[in-house]
Amino acid sequence: MEQNGKSAIVTGAGRGIGRAIALALAGQGHRVAVLDLLAENAKSVQKEIEALGSEALALRVDLTNCQEVQQAVGEVLAKFGHVDVLVNNAGWDKMEAFLDSEPATWEKVIAINYKAVLYTCKFVLPHMVARGSGKVINIASDAGRVGSSGESVYAGAKGAVIAFSKTLAREMARNHVNVNVVCPGLTDTPLLKEIRDSSEKAGKVVDAVTRAIPLGRVGTPDDIANAVAFLASHGADFITGQTLSVSGGLTMC
Repeated sequence: MEQNGKSAIVTGAGRGIGRAIALALAGQGHRVAVLDLLAENAKSVQKEIEALGSEALALRVDLTNCQEVQQAVGEVLAKFGHVDVLVNNAGWDKMEAFLDSEPATWEKVIAINYKAVLYTCKFVLPHMVARGSGKVINIASDAGRVGSSGESVYAGAKGAVIAFSKTLAREMARNHVNVNVVCPGLTDTPLLKEIRDSSEKAGKVVDAVTRAIPLGRVGTPDDIANAVAFLASHGADFITGQTLSVSGGLTMC
């Protein structure tokens, strides 16, 4: 595979959508830093990327820990020299009604889905600004655009990611750094399986939403990865501050 000289960071890249994004970017010739809380998963994806002929770096990182994120970004820069693409993919959710939820769950949801995005942007963007180029793609959710029963805090955190990204796009435009958001709908991932299996009610909600998707199926990780790969490419150089739903038509707004 011919390398394109660019480097990318993908968070939560050890499985599911993050893995697919990491492989898609590697397929475009990017060197990819695979950041994940589970070291073995990150190492496995690193090997897959290397098998494609691209360079990779696997790092075990708790993305809710500001110091660990700063250290990880430093390691990526030391290894690759620069970061051209940042994909904030890591996420977590627990499906339950708000009145049944507890503050400890709120804190975890907000930390993984929103604060982690703040941390990576805080430490990667100064480098992109100094170079005068870069692409940031944040993975939110259609829950953050239209709400979703049983996902109140998650929807709030993802809505925050969308609003933050739009503001960041305005602030970064003068430095030629593009910031966009991809909002997956239901996607066939290990997290979706965990949610479906968490309770009978959750399983019924997932099934009902699946039946409502106009294209007749849940998404695949590759569906999301293809959208991210486009936004990371030169073809999207004049696109910033946008939110793209990849949901089979479930959300049209």
